[in-house]
Amino acid sequence: MTEKDGYFEILDGFPADVIAVSAHGHIGREDYEDKLIPFVEGVIGKEGKVRLLYVVGPDFEGFSAGAAWDDAKLGLMHLGDFTRVAVVTDIDWIRMGMKMFAPMMRGPVRVFAYSDLDKAKDWIAAPDDAHDDHQMDVAADHKIPPLEDKGPIR
Repeated sequence: MTEKDGYFEILDGFPADVIAVSAHGHIGREDYEDKLIPFVEGVIGKEGKVRLLYVVGPDFEGFSAGAAWDDAKLGLMHLGDFTRVAVVTDIDWIRMGMKMFAPMMRGPVRVFAYSDLDKAKDWIAAPDDAHDDHQMDVAADHKIPPLEDKGPIR
């Protein structure tokens, strides 16, 4: 696969407030700017707070530097917009990255093995009161409060 072969697949069959996406091949900046960012911002604009299912399967080959930058910007710009996040992957560096960023997320974050994709789909689509968030796979016992919860800086 070449960088041009990478793409995001939008997954269907989820509630309107679920952004479900799968990354394939080598993802470039264009994949973010032309497809993922407009899609995510469109759903957030329509639904407000959303849930995210992000599948990074065995055919994922990596990100370009520009794509990695766009990924970080997208995540940071919308930290408060994701009420629940499920990441499905067996790639260790992505699993570790989620552990690092989970405390900044408002809602629960779970990392699932690729073999547990169906469990991740069920968890992300379930009503808020239908699951136990104390069973999170990502240690995020102490959440960082969002900036809008803070008083004025003096």
